[in-house]
Amino acid sequence: MNDVCQILGTEYPIIQGAMARIAESSLAAAVSNGGGLGIIASGGYDADWLRNEIKKVRKLTDKPFGVNLMLLMPNIDELIEVVCEEKVPVVTTGAGNPGKYIKTLKEAGVKVIPVVASVALAVRVERAGADAVIAEGTEAGGHIGEIATMALTPQVVDAVSIPVIAAGGIADGRGVAAVYMLGAKGIQVGTRFVVAKECIVSPNYKAAIIKAKDTDTCATGRSTGHPIRVIKNKLAREILAIEKASSTGEEAQAAIDKVGIGALSAAVFDGDVERGSVMSGQIAGIVMKEQPAAEIIAEMFEEAKKIYVDRVSLF
Repeated sequence: MNDVCQILGTEYPIIQGAMARIAESSLAAAVSNGGGLGIIASGGYDADWLRNEIKKVRKLTDKPFGVNLMLLMPNIDELIEVVCEEKVPVVTTGAGNPGKYIKTLKEAGVKVIPVVASVALAVRVERAGADAVIAEGTEAGGHIGEIATMALTPQVVDAVSIPVIAAGGIADGRGVAAVYMLGAKGIQVGTRFVVAKECIVSPNYKAAIIKAKDTDTCATGRSTGHPIRVIKNKLAREILAIEKASSTGEEAQAAIDKVGIGALSAAVFDGDVERGSVMSGQIAGIVMKEQPAAEIIAEMFEEAKKIYVDRVSLF
């Protein structure tokens, strides 16, 4: 995994997931100080907010950090300008193909690591100059693709020559060891960092993840082409009912937009875990407690090391 650490400039080959409204300066700095790559999620915010968060991170850590760019944002050009001006070390991207932006970012000294949900996109971004790719399986929380991590990771590994970082369904050392065996050179973790002490989400949001069992998440929005994995609650069940009753994806999306407006902020900031959107991965069932981000990272890789040392017993 040394090549991922060299690309990121980190002690451990781990990236904190880019969680909208959740991943800001305090969590990003804590992850970076713990030896990983903390990420500021810029989706839904303006350029001034992003610049301020970058400055906050630099006051809290002297370690590398990154910014996630949601490519469908209407102000994406302004956000990229801020990233380049502030000389952010690493960018991860989501919600599209970053090909037309990679040259600009790399000329500014920014390393580019797109999140991909298919082999085809992984190949395209490698050709465009990406430094690595994050292969994210459908087990992940938030916006997801259709292919599971176990199936997606080795296929992406076989298709590209740049390092592959696995995401989706990873929350402990067993997950680290598993994706390493699939050919990944690093991991991205979201759900477990939501319950980090430094994470700003409401106590109710953290409690919902800690209480969750294996079957407590669902994917809403599949009929619209924009699936999102969340913890099941009143809002999620209402959205699933809307989808079932709608004759077209467009009809479903229009109805979902009405009931879901402000739902993520309601969960993150107000603690409304019934009418809010509580994004979480399927792995929530093994997330049992709140811990400092640095402790989470060290624990995961220590467990992975023990599994690796004991690998002979597997055979």
